[in-house]
Amino acid sequence: MANTTPAPAPAPVKRPFGLRDKIGYMFGDFGNDFTFLLQSMFFMLFYTNVVGINPAHVGTLLLAARIVDGFTDVGMGIIVDKLPVKSGKDKFRRWIKYIMIPVAVASSLMYMSFVADFGSYTAKLVWMCATYFLWGSICYTAINIPYGSMASVISASPDDRSQLSVFRSTGGALAQMFIMAVMPMIVYSKNEAGQAILDGSKMTLGAVFCSVAAVICYLVCYFNVQERVHEGDNPADKKQEEKHSIGEMLKAVLTNRALGGLIAAALLLLLSSLFLLGMVGYIFLSYFNDGKLQTAGALAALVPPLILIVLAPIMAKKWGKAEVVTVAMLSAGAVFIIAWVLHIKIAWLWIVFYAVGSFCIAIFNYLVWAFITDVIDYQEVVSGYRDDATVYSVYSWARKLGQALAGGLTGWTLDWIGYDSDAAKAGAAQLPEVLDKLYMLANLLPGVGFVLVGLALWFLYPLKKKIVQANVVELESRRAQVAAQQTPVSASGNATTDQANQQIPDSAPDNQSNGKNV
Repeated sequence: MANTTPAPAPAPVKRPFGLRDKIGYMFGDFGNDFTFLLQSMFFMLFYTNVVGINPAHVGTLLLAARIVDGFTDVGMGIIVDKLPVKSGKDKFRRWIKYIMIPVAVASSLMYMSFVADFGSYTAKLVWMCATYFLWGSICYTAINIPYGSMASVISASPDDRSQLSVFRSTGGALAQMFIMAVMPMIVYSKNEAGQAILDGSKMTLGAVFCSVAAVICYLVCYFNVQERVHEGDNPADKKQEEKHSIGEMLKAVLTNRALGGLIAAALLLLLSSLFLLGMVGYIFLSYFNDGKLQTAGALAALVPPLILIVLAPIMAKKWGKAEVVTVAMLSAGAVFIIAWVLHIKIAWLWIVFYAVGSFCIAIFNYLVWAFITDVIDYQEVVSGYRDDATVYSVYSWARKLGQALAGGLTGWTLDWIGYDSDAAKAGAAQLPEVLDKLYMLANLLPGVGFVLVGLALWFLYPLKKKIVQANVVELESRRAQVAAQQTPVSASGNATTDQANQQIPDSAPDNQSNGKNV
């Protein structure tokens, strides 16, 4: 008798990867950076100039929080990777729906101007620490880890992922444009003595607006992105997956050479660029005595890099991501070191140097998320497991560590040069020698840091163009073999194949990898 057992129901057909996914993913980082960049740019200014906290205390908080994040970030990555997901269901996207409201509320709480009226300095410190840990170590971690990991499952194509990285960075640039160009026009004013100040009540309103905008952006992301690479596509079968313990997962991730090289470069990048970003407010507010000039500086730094939406994927495809970014970071370092040597007194001239350096930095920022998806592929080639969220969480923690070190370094160096937060709160000018040291900090330290980023990418990060291409081909071959083994046979004896969810990058080389190119 012929076998009449019905074939299993086909998996739901996913629409092809396209502009809708890219726009949706862009809005996800738009939402992230409405709170992340707000913190990077205004958190220390708010607590030193409005609340009256010693900058060294703010810096210490930022560093302590990153130590905590070493546990919460990796813990969240393990939760996302290990939490059961029904076959064919989204693993990462659901977290955006769960966490978007909590992260927005937590961000707003950090900038409540009534904290300045607390009679006790200790009470001010407790509020600052509690709200910062709530936002950064808990809520932001819970939404950012799944969001960042999701890029590796939206498409299997490295070219598509480069596009996702570019669109993600575009979302961040749009948020940065608002926070750096529009927020200064809202929150800065001048007192009766003509000294530029940060208005606490306006800062509170601006922070609430950013939180509402973040939720709207998260919703756009949630409803427009699809996951296409699911657990069933992994060459490791279910039995192997169950044996992949948390300890084995962490060991494989922490010994990932590509991840180590990228972490070194990213940590230096975040330390340098966020230190620069933190100092920019002080440069315009104190050194040039006009906080609203920051709007012009932001536009000059952020508008030209928008052309990278088109140029960055082209450059990455032609020369390779690591190769292009190495040259860009060495150039950025040279620009800021030259600006330090010239000791510029004219604000508009410094803005020109700042804009050129920012363009070079933006090349890395526009491509960095494609680096991490390459690292996830490398993880699968070497270990047989993707561990998307765990890889991303380790990388995210390194980025947060860079952020914290930047914040800590900003606070400690401001204290070291004698920056007077009480005078700033009262609207008084800083001493001339303090302003000269402030200028040195804002140019020389970031310049040296950017040079080190370029060197780290060239000497420590192994995934240059040819190796990335070979890894893609290797994974395609493995998945094709698994698909062939799992293809059901119909009653007539013909194989039935479901190709709806397979995406074969058109940029992959014709030769097949033998696995030795990793």
